[in-house]
Amino acid sequence: MKVVFLHGLGQTARDWQTVVRHTSLSDADCPELFSLVDGEVTYSHMLSGLEKRYEETAEPFALCGLSLGALLALDYTIRHQDKVSSLVLIGAQYQVPTLLIDVQNLMFRLMPAKSFDRMGVSKDQMIQLSRSMRSLDLSRRLCEISCPVTILCGEKDHANLKASRRLKALLPQSELHIIPGAGHELNQSAPEAISAVLNGLL
Repeated sequence: MKVVFLHGLGQTARDWQTVVRHTSLSDADCPELFSLVDGEVTYSHMLSGLEKRYEETAEPFALCGLSLGALLALDYTIRHQDKVSSLVLIGAQYQVPTLLIDVQNLMFRLMPAKSFDRMGVSKDQMIQLSRSMRSLDLSRRLCEISCPVTILCGEKDHANLKASRRLKALLPQSELHIIPGAGHELNQSAPEAISAVLNGLL
């Protein structure tokens, strides 16, 4: 079974390496999300790039996304349910909090431009992407998702813990795992927790 890994904002595909190494996956794909964008760096263009990447894929695959990647995974699944066999969502939001985006953009503005080099995107592009997500709300369409869903959230990921619990309530077929002592970037701080879930799916 193919598993597609979608990284978070501020991460790259390399941040999934430890997770993939600890699984028994025969087919893992970790796209660089910014490389999917054609034109302006916006959320809608990134989603379109994701759709184009897998439009010829015949067999359903599992989607595993963190933060921005989890939002894209939810959105993609709503639009292409026939292509997704299961979802693993980490530090997920389904209704982007305006305050969170505004604080994040403020932090981006204060960071030096060279901080964005490793992500293959400019400071202005990162701010543009973040701004384009400001009004996203998938709550009304979550009921359309029928595949199995596993939700993971770090115990210390206070910005996403409440949303993870609400997502569990909105998706009755889902399971929620709170990872003790962990923060937001579980693919870095608790890769074994993600690997265990994926190995269970296999």
